[in-house]
Amino acid sequence: MATVSDSELGSAQPRARRRITSIEVLCAILVVALLGQSWLRSVFDVPALSTASTVFVAVCVQALPFLVLGVLVSGAIAAFVPARALERLLPRRQAAAVGVAGLSGVALPGCECASVPVARRLMGQGVAPAAALTFLLAAPAVNPVVLVATAVAFPGEPGMVLARLAGSLATSMVMGWLWIRWGKLEWIAERARRRLPETSGRDRWSTFAETARADLVDAGGFLVLGALVSAALGVLVPGEWFGVLSDQIVLGILVMAVLAVVLSLCSEADAFVAASLSALPLLPRLVFLVVGPAIDAKLFALQAGTFGRAFAFRFAPVTFVVAIGCGVLAGLVFLGGVR
Repeated sequence: MATVSDSELGSAQPRARRRITSIEVLCAILVVALLGQSWLRSVFDVPALSTASTVFVAVCVQALPFLVLGVLVSGAIAAFVPARALERLLPRRQAAAVGVAGLSGVALPGCECASVPVARRLMGQGVAPAAALTFLLAAPAVNPVVLVATAVAFPGEPGMVLARLAGSLATSMVMGWLWIRWGKLEWIAERARRRLPETSGRDRWSTFAETARADLVDAGGFLVLGALVSAALGVLVPGEWFGVLSDQIVLGILVMAVLAVVLSLCSEADAFVAASLSALPLLPRLVFLVVGPAIDAKLFALQAGTFGRAFAFRFAPVTFVVAIGCGVLAGLVFLGGVR
């Protein structure tokens, strides 16, 4: 009786079809855009589409360098920082670790896009989720670059800088403490909280490259999705509405909070947008600056893609409410009331 060898059996089996990656799709889109740029220019000659495309490109251009910085930091943490070192740096008590994580955001420049992959990597290195999420919210809002940009955008208003620092830092710490009390680990996707193995010296650079590449592909797709949402909704907000809100402080606060979510501006640039809305009092504009780096459309998309939808649909609404509350309180303290 004839027998079939393993090689013949293997050759008889159908080969698995090669999957097309998101990078290849992006390259194909760029090639098509380059080849058909004259046609695209005529299509986007409509004012609304032209504005939407400008918003989309602006969000991506602003966020992409910081996203790359974030994935490089993420890869460096995964490859070169032992989990034991992080565990020694942070206090054992989670409540104290939240405070340390919040203050560490002051020393690390970056935007919200960069903080998401870093927070994911911190969890993979054994850092408590409460501390990692606190860093996620603090790093893009209280770092020196953002504070200097706010001071430049609001000359003669040092209270805005102090109020933004206090409101954003309070938001990050309150969310960390709320996670300790009510958060559940199963809300976070298993891939995001999986403990990373220690790497040897020879494998560190390969781990760095692979981690950075994977995080960039994951986060980049959701950044594009968030930018599309921002572009689509940004053109639907008429500029003359802001004059009506100048006498309605509560409504102005709520509208500016929602606008921060919709526009999805980078935290290094949002102060200049807020400063340009001079018809509004300072308090609604401060809430805009506190809410934006904590939760916006692109950040929600990044969180859903990185930590899972179960996490994002719980974490984002609570962050929105806490950021509004902390922003209002900080404004009442540092801006001398409603103005």
